[in-house]
Amino acid sequence: MSAFRRLSRAAAILSALLLLAVAPAARAVDVQRVVSPMGIEAWLVESDAVPVIALEFAFRGGVELDPVGKEGLANLVSILLDEGAGNLDGAAFQERLRNAAIDLGFNASVDGFFGSLKTVKDNADEAVGLLGMALAEPHFEPDAVERMRASVLADIRRRVSDPGWMGRRVYFETAFADHAYGRPSRGTAETLAALTVDDLRGFVAERFTRANLVVGVSGDVSAAELGPILDRVFGALPIGTPVVPPADIEPAGAGDRILIERGGPQSSMLLAQPGIARDDPDFWAAYVVNHILGGGGFSSRLTEEVREKRGLTYGIGSYLVNFEHAELMMASSSLSNANVGQALDLVLAEWARLAADGVTAEELDDARTFLTGSFPLRFSSTDRIASILLGMQLEGLGIDYLDRRNAMVEAVTLADANRVAARLFDPAALAVIVVGEPADYVPNRVLQGGDIAARELGLGDS
Repeated sequence: MSAFRRLSRAAAILSALLLLAVAPAARAVDVQRVVSPMGIEAWLVESDAVPVIALEFAFRGGVELDPVGKEGLANLVSILLDEGAGNLDGAAFQERLRNAAIDLGFNASVDGFFGSLKTVKDNADEAVGLLGMALAEPHFEPDAVERMRASVLADIRRRVSDPGWMGRRVYFETAFADHAYGRPSRGTAETLAALTVDDLRGFVAERFTRANLVVGVSGDVSAAELGPILDRVFGALPIGTPVVPPADIEPAGAGDRILIERGGPQSSMLLAQPGIARDDPDFWAAYVVNHILGGGGFSSRLTEEVREKRGLTYGIGSYLVNFEHAELMMASSSLSNANVGQALDLVLAEWARLAADGVTAEELDDARTFLTGSFPLRFSSTDRIASILLGMQLEGLGIDYLDRRNAMVEAVTLADANRVAARLFDPAALAVIVVGEPADYVPNRVLQGGDIAARELGLGDS
């Protein structure tokens, strides 16, 4: 049940490889389990269609494990790893990446610390060496630390001007008040100022361990070639011990109606309630039902009722969110202040109608057809495939998941869908957060957007 993140993971990048399945019945994807001479495991999809290798990896435990008072630690590490490592200063490290057209990046997400490498095969030796240095021998030079600390602060300043971000921030600190999920992933001005070079070095020493490592690889590399690559990249890391995660938690806030007052002609609306675990037997039925409600774009009920019939918004959608330790069912939209009350009433009505009446046989057939037919499109590039392999391991889906996935969607019956709709969707469980100056919206709690921004930026008491 991993994140999907969500919530904070970069979308898969670039171009064509492995159009593994353009035919209606996608041929099976051969996923190989590779174990290096040092015992480092990776899942591999091999293809020599283009001479590109993509490697995606994660260390379990993300920003959720940042110490209290030092939120933003994992994120700051993630943007410093390529700012000098081994025998290369920051400028030399970046030049080597550019000269060899190597795509290297890191990202601290809710439940994991992620890294990605993409390179043409001819430059794989250079790419592997640079990634290994970044993980095992980062410099954390004081000037680079201060430059990147300032960059994160600038990012926080941008975010506090985003009403969608502000609504999510308030929701998560409300729903997970005493849990790691309720704390700011990038930190605040105050917590960033508290971070030291020793904190950064301690993070690398404690968290970059083989016991917490998961790896997915795709492209022009054989199993025999991959083993030594894994050892070069990760072999210098300590074995370590598995991280101790935070406890599972049920989100609070059922029935909340929160208004964050913020000037401007537009409002941002967020709805959230407890969701369904990724390993729950009913997950696939919930996945299909969510597609019908709001996950299916222009074919979804919410788009039809709120946008197409009444023109109240340019876009609205719903989605399942699966963290390692919490599950959510969410919906969101941006719309003019004047339309908030009417749009919210429509969403609540659709939520209730789904629970009471379920879906139709036609809706179910259309959803299953789309979800199975579009699945092969995810295999459009080496990095996307490697990312899927990584997610399969993090979520415990099994190495044969790609062969089973569409059958699980097709197995959802009308009775299953309607039973799970009644189980999952509950208007009374919804928390609603609106940011703006909405019409016809009655909150039970009012916050000031300026106070929230000031708190995040360390500009005084809110």
